Amino acid sequence: MLDLKRMAAAAPRVRVPEALRPLLTPWGENLEATNLLTEHPHPQFERETYLTINGLWDFAVVDVGENAASLWATMAPPQNFDGQIIVPFSPETVISGVNCHIRPSELLWYRRLISLREIENAAAPRGGLRADDRVILHFEAVDYACSCWVDGVNVGTHVGGYLPFSFDVTEAVRDGRNSNVTQAECAPQDGRNDGSACREGVLVELCVFDPSDDGVQLRGKQRLEREGIWYTSQAGIWQTVWIEVVPNDHIVKAHLFPQAGKGCVVVEAEVAGSQRLAAKLFDDQGHFVSLSSCEASDGRAHVTLPVQDIRLWSPERPVLYELELSFGDDVVKSYTAFRDIELRLQPDGHRYFFLNGEKVLLKGVLDQGYWSDGMLTAPSDEALVYDIETMKRHGFNMLRKHIKVENDRWYYHCDRLGMFVWQDMVTGGSAYSSWHTSYKPTFFRASWASFDDENPSRWKDTGAESELFRLEWLDTMVNTIDYLKNHPSIITWVLFNEAWGQFEARKALKIARSEDPTRLIDATSGWYDRQCGDFRSVHNYFRALEVWNDRSDVHPKRAFVISEFGGLNLYLPDHSVLSRSYGYENYSDVNAWQLAVWEELAKVEALYDKGLAGYVYTQLSDVEEETNGILTYDRKVDKLAPSAEK
Repeated sequence: MLDLKRMAAAAPRVRVPEALRPLLTPWGENLEATNLLTEHPHPQFERETYLTINGLWDFAVVDVGENAASLWATMAPPQNFDGQIIVPFSPETVISGVNCHIRPSELLWYRRLISLREIENAAAPRGGLRADDRVILHFEAVDYACSCWVDGVNVGTHVGGYLPFSFDVTEAVRDGRNSNVTQAECAPQDGRNDGSACREGVLVELCVFDPSDDGVQLRGKQRLEREGIWYTSQAGIWQTVWIEVVPNDHIVKAHLFPQAGKGCVVVEAEVAGSQRLAAKLFDDQGHFVSLSSCEASDGRAHVTLPVQDIRLWSPERPVLYELELSFGDDVVKSYTAFRDIELRLQPDGHRYFFLNGEKVLLKGVLDQGYWSDGMLTAPSDEALVYDIETMKRHGFNMLRKHIKVENDRWYYHCDRLGMFVWQDMVTGGSAYSSWHTSYKPTFFRASWASFDDENPSRWKDTGAESELFRLEWLDTMVNTIDYLKNHPSIITWVLFNEAWGQFEARKALKIARSEDPTRLIDATSGWYDRQCGDFRSVHNYFRALEVWNDRSDVHPKRAFVISEFGGLNLYLPDHSVLSRSYGYENYSDVNAWQLAVWEELAKVEALYDKGLAGYVYTQLSDVEEETNGILTYDRKVDKLAPSAEK
């Protein structure tokens, strides 16, 4: 039976335009633009020779009308800029210092001079910049498409708003002086120099185009007109920008394959040059474990490190082994962990999750990865840690990163703190049909098995009719898996959510499985199950919580998970950015809300002995109009804590 009270609370309402109220997190209140997010962006692939260049950049917004989509890749930088922005926060955020909304007709420009002194500082751990070194300019994420100029020369473009990319700017650095930089442009921009030393350097300019939901590109939960479960769109740089100095012969990337059963770690590296790759492994106490090396051939190097007396990774004991890779003068530090994950069929006829041979209930929380002051961007590294540690303290062992690829350091913290991760793929496409992606599957469970996502005539119903979207989604899925698959905390890939952009789930599953055969896959989270993947994955906000035994399932031995439920709403006006709220059951009293949440969690955990393999409670924090989080949007109130506001 449907819970009509909850459905009424969640019913769509007439959209009322309202500006978001500025609301700072504790970390946003103490933000220092001159010392911002300086940690290495990739602890699993870390060189000493790096320097973040977050902080104050010049910015300009140029309205080019309907031609924005065709001009972003070739348009020359403007002569004048509008002011300064704090990178890496999008202009729509409070802590960017700009707080303006970029429209699809506008191009967003960034400009910053990288002085030679800064580049020398990055190279200092190796004794300074050498003649054959390469200088790489990294962008961790820019939404959506961008074109990069260095000293007036276009050095490349990138399309895609959620994954890192880089440009080699070595030749511009070797020129030594930017003749286009005036004395005014060379004035202090970040508080770290007096202006004189920056007369020599490279001028970086970036042009960004983001159509948001006017386009079909991957955009997650962003909308130009936010409402309910859809959030304010944002554009531009939204993760760390940094420079890295690498030797001419260097390691490009490395995939790590820890194999507890075989007692070894396999390292498969992609390299530039013809040096010898050496790998050293150390245990979590820093004790030497093993060494192996090999000559590179055709840009590849492959070594196997034997390991005895292996200590396994788990949420209770997140044991990480340190790894040092060297290739000529190039030295990269990394880490790995040993853990076995699988689903096992039990005598009761159900499959359950097993970690290292032990049965484990997955107790998860839906994590949107949004912040009241930085939106998609966490205001500090400590803020990322706070979310993970707080959820662990409440007894959860898994976070489902929802429709977003997070800052890589977030996965590192999950690795070291011991938090399972279910990683969603980012989606997009054209406008979703509310009937097909929400109302019909909510009212009629029978519709879940009848939707054929392999039929092109149905793709319009899920927003997947654009071939450009489908190609981008598949390409990004593969690249997301390739980017993140070294992280031991990630145990499941989630492909499609509630039919948003869903198409050919079985085909997508095969591609994902070929890219990473070691992890579990939730092919369709929510509804429109295609009887594939490792889970029967349902969202249940409006019915009694139970394990569904569907006789029509041709794979009845898949594990059953409730991959979203709960969403109980507690609105605290002093910690919200809006005057109204949205959730699935409304409470005005903290004590009553806490009791209801704990009762809901007790109900779902009682299903463990009846075939439930895991659950995901909605959700970790409030986000804009949604105030159904365990934490408030500004992270100042833990609603589940005994000391929460009364």
